Amino acid sequence: MPSLQSLHTFSLPASCRTLLRITNPAQLYDHDFSAPFYILGEGSNSVFLADYEGTVIQMANLGVEIVEQAEHYVVRAAAGESWHALVMHLLARNIGGLENLALIPGTVGAAPIQNIGAYGVELADILYQVRGFDIASRTLKTLDKAACQLGYRDSVFKHALKDRFIVTEVTLHLPKPWQPVLHYGPLQALRNETVTPEIVAKQVMAIRRSKLPDPQALANAGSFFKNPVVDKTQAQTLAQSYPDLPLYPVDAKQCKLAAGWLIEHAGLKGYQQGGVRVFERQALVLVNDGHSEGEDLRAVIGHIQQTIFNKFGIVLEHEVRLIGPQGEITIQEAHYG
Repeated sequence: MPSLQSLHTFSLPASCRTLLRITNPAQLYDHDFSAPFYILGEGSNSVFLADYEGTVIQMANLGVEIVEQAEHYVVRAAAGESWHALVMHLLARNIGGLENLALIPGTVGAAPIQNIGAYGVELADILYQVRGFDIASRTLKTLDKAACQLGYRDSVFKHALKDRFIVTEVTLHLPKPWQPVLHYGPLQALRNETVTPEIVAKQVMAIRRSKLPDPQALANAGSFFKNPVVDKTQAQTLAQSYPDLPLYPVDAKQCKLAAGWLIEHAGLKGYQQGGVRVFERQALVLVNDGHSEGEDLRAVIGHIQQTIFNKFGIVLEHEVRLIGPQGEITIQEAHYG
């Protein structure tokens, strides 16, 4: 059975029944999708907790096309392209719009599934359409942005089209002229300066590198938990008890909280079971010291969820996709009374 340990950045020991590497979408026509399968990119947002009993399909098709139009750049990128490499390729062409999303690990094909976002920008802001393989009709189809139903770390690909649609290409529209997005967190320090897309990208990369460990040096899957969205009444009640609690308005009725802040202020930095622990420099990250099993990770997730609920009354959901023997699972092991 092919090993998956080097194919996901959390690097737990696991294997699969079959591994299929897709370099051309035409290969998808020949595959039998009646048996269990899982679509994998660079493995930066997927963790295999145990041996997977199906086929892992790794998207590795490449290609980038850039067309300049009057009001924007049209960027078409194959699903197997590295997201960060695409950001850097555009910056080298002096094309801005993705700089806030620099250094996000993973492939282009995974970006709309997760609706990746950072520092005030989401893929939804610049996505035009997604092309992919429709399993039921065995045809390539194109979905516009509305059909993708993008939400906070969410999309139709996690719901109605889960296991029914395989992303093969993503098209972005990057507006001209470029406008920096500097209202979020540490980027506000650049507001009074003359900036370029490259300057913003360098700042974003410096921030990320200061907080997030390199998975090649220390196995991890980046930000592990979603920032919880709560109603404003609950947020205001928490803010009275914790005046330094970061609050980010979502709309007139809801606020987003910082999951990392909650975990840190629950005293969980450095918490460890087996070889899995909460990273000391950034509480939103879980790391694997190389001597871990899936049960270690399950235990740490459950302990964090229960502790956060007991202290703040907040239910934390994991952002990272967790794969068991039969497919994707959700861990919600805490007891919420």
